[in-house]
Amino acid sequence: MDIGCKVLVFFTCFLTVTAEIYIVTMEGEPIISYKGGDNGFEATAVESDEKIDTTSELVTSYARHLERKHDMLLGMLFVEGSYKKLYSYKHLINGFAAHVSPDQAEMLRRAPGVKSVDRDWKVRKLTTHTPQFLGLPTDVWPTGGGYDRAGEDIVIGFIDSGIFPHHPSFASHHTTVPYGPHPSYKGKCEEDPHTKISFCNGKIIGAQHFAEAAKAAGAFNPDIDFASPMDGDGHGSHTAAIAAGNNGIPVRMHGYEFGKASGMAPRARIAVYKALYRLFGGFVADVVAAIDQAVHDGVDILSLSVGPNSPPATTKTTFLNPFDATLLGAVKAGVFVAQAAGNGGPFPKTLVSYSPWITTVAAAIDDRRYKNHLTLGNGKMLAGIGLSPSTRPHRSYKMVSANDVLLGSSGMKYNPSDCQKPEVLNKNLVEGNILLCGYSFNFVAGSASIKKVAETAKHLGAAGFVLVVENVSPGTKFDPVPSCIPGILITDVSKSMDLIDYYNVTTSRDWMGRVKDFKAEGSIGDGLEPILHKSAPEVALFSARGPNTKDFSFQDADLLKPDILAPGSLIWSAWSANGTDEANYIGEGFALISGTSMAAPHIAGIAALVKQKHPQWSPAAIKSALMTTSTVIDRAGRPLQAQQYSETETVTLVKATPFDYGSGHVNPSAALDPGLIFDAGYEDYIGFLCTTPGIDAHEIKNFTNTPCNFKMVHPSNFNTPSIAISHLVRTQTVTRRVTNVAEEEETYTITSRMEPAIAIEVSPPAMTVRAGASRTFSVILTVRSVTGAYSFGQVTLKGSRGHKVTLPVVAMGQRR
Repeated sequence: MDIGCKVLVFFTCFLTVTAEIYIVTMEGEPIISYKGGDNGFEATAVESDEKIDTTSELVTSYARHLERKHDMLLGMLFVEGSYKKLYSYKHLINGFAAHVSPDQAEMLRRAPGVKSVDRDWKVRKLTTHTPQFLGLPTDVWPTGGGYDRAGEDIVIGFIDSGIFPHHPSFASHHTTVPYGPHPSYKGKCEEDPHTKISFCNGKIIGAQHFAEAAKAAGAFNPDIDFASPMDGDGHGSHTAAIAAGNNGIPVRMHGYEFGKASGMAPRARIAVYKALYRLFGGFVADVVAAIDQAVHDGVDILSLSVGPNSPPATTKTTFLNPFDATLLGAVKAGVFVAQAAGNGGPFPKTLVSYSPWITTVAAAIDDRRYKNHLTLGNGKMLAGIGLSPSTRPHRSYKMVSANDVLLGSSGMKYNPSDCQKPEVLNKNLVEGNILLCGYSFNFVAGSASIKKVAETAKHLGAAGFVLVVENVSPGTKFDPVPSCIPGILITDVSKSMDLIDYYNVTTSRDWMGRVKDFKAEGSIGDGLEPILHKSAPEVALFSARGPNTKDFSFQDADLLKPDILAPGSLIWSAWSANGTDEANYIGEGFALISGTSMAAPHIAGIAALVKQKHPQWSPAAIKSALMTTSTVIDRAGRPLQAQQYSETETVTLVKATPFDYGSGHVNPSAALDPGLIFDAGYEDYIGFLCTTPGIDAHEIKNFTNTPCNFKMVHPSNFNTPSIAISHLVRTQTVTRRVTNVAEEEETYTITSRMEPAIAIEVSPPAMTVRAGASRTFSVILTVRSVTGAYSFGQVTLKGSRGHKVTLPVVAMGQRR
């Protein structure tokens, strides 16, 4: 917005400047950490892993006090109408978001009582068969009373693009036991502004939207973004159904059923906090407000399929900014947070989730793959992908190229080979034949879609279609797309050349190049049935990789990320009828899409099952159970592999490392009974920050309202179920504390192994841990040779009663 010349306090004159959104943090503690002493207000602080009692008069009165202070500061500095306050943050951080000019932001920085002023930055989305793949129906759901009790009374909050409440995955009647009132959740339900019907139904227990920053920035369009929790994108409905969608929902498209969909915790409640939008993603000010509200309302789990577009402009460290500080407050309040690792793989240091209090989730390819083939008239069989029925068996069809069946010169305005406009193609020449189309950059950019190709071919009466990829950029990802008629995408350029050569040789033309006779023939196979692979799971090509970084100079952190691997490739789940995020699924009820966005809600749903069984466990305990019981072996018994680029830029498989998968692929049944856990609380997180070199203690206090403690000595001593040392000089001893959460005493044998450049020892070699008791052990790492690369290993604790706990170890030896 433009602000004309106005006389403000301090007689400051702002001349036609553009306002921006800033997040301001204030002196004075937020509700979660306030210990009393401010104007007679009594303490509201909670212990680590304890929920905020937002019904308490102490909490509500202190909240009003903080908001009044925010308003007073703005009112003293600026003339009314020259600024707009968007949110007051009171529960997890003390501050506010405001739409002000850069000069006004500078005045705020200098104002008494202000600790930091951060210009807002954008975030983006990090875009079924998996319950069976993960063993939930047979090994996990029965332990909680069956699928109709799996996740009972656990509330999962989704910071995403909203929800399509009319989808059967979210129907409250699709259950044998009706949903009653929740015993503790206090969130509200917005109504659809057009129908006046609530978005909630018992299954969906809360639904709110946050768009003040988006509106102030001029990015919000109510016609497509919806000023309500309605999902105008599809992404939010997809992630919510992965975590907590109803069980046994038929996935039907184009008359074919691809199976039954289910969430990981089908009885869990869904709380929607819409802060992401179709065209622009979202703003951190809106996301922080959504997180703050979710914790206030009493969610148990937060699922975040969102990450920053770019680093915050004013913070030096990855761990300290309004977004991560708010999530630290959420974890202090006992909320487990799962966040997508990011989709920047397979390149190193591409993570967008950094902090130790967050569970960072990488994406795996599961055992289900879809393939198809095109058989040419010369007998050659070309592999491709396409979720479609076959052409009629034992019959071949003529193939006609879109470029050869144009209606005059009408198609020259467009790219006719894209096959997006049936009106530019000659139906008489296409009808009954297979239409050949070209896969251009328009498909990558989103202005063309395979769905539209299928509709064009069907409209023209074609027997099927073939999309030919003639050139491809490294990293282009091809996913199979359901089709209403036989269709296939030939993704291998060499196979595409075989098809083009065959077509050109068999097609006779006159001296002007016009076709005299189409003689190329082919038939399309059945691509509807999946093929199950024993090589699963594998780390997906797009999944972001470590090492983790501690600052935006990309210096390595002494903390392993990602934390864990979960299914994230080709995931069937619910879609919004209004969803426009994927051109191939516009108007559909389900979508098959990939991304770490799909992996994070798998972990959120499985965490709900763990919390249901162990309601008193801290977020760190749940995270530990998931990590220490994960597997680094695939279904064929081999070490996990990761998709990677070869020297020729083709996709190949290499041996995966902890920088690809963290601790390994999630194993839900084992996570319910881990034996030992590595627990941590708020003071441990502060200790990690305080002992990380390069982080200023004053900055830590600004964001956490907590003075530094240095008892941890080194950040690698943070009690997490992994060990990472980025700068190992000579010898370093790392300590870990384990707690026996089993019902009986157990003796554990501790062993270790490491690649040759680093020597590893453990002490003691064995220990007995009573039920409910804790014991400490040490890991000693010594540099043998400096290689300039990380060495990988693991520590294993094997129990006498069958429990097994594994920690990944990564270290790089340095001379000094």
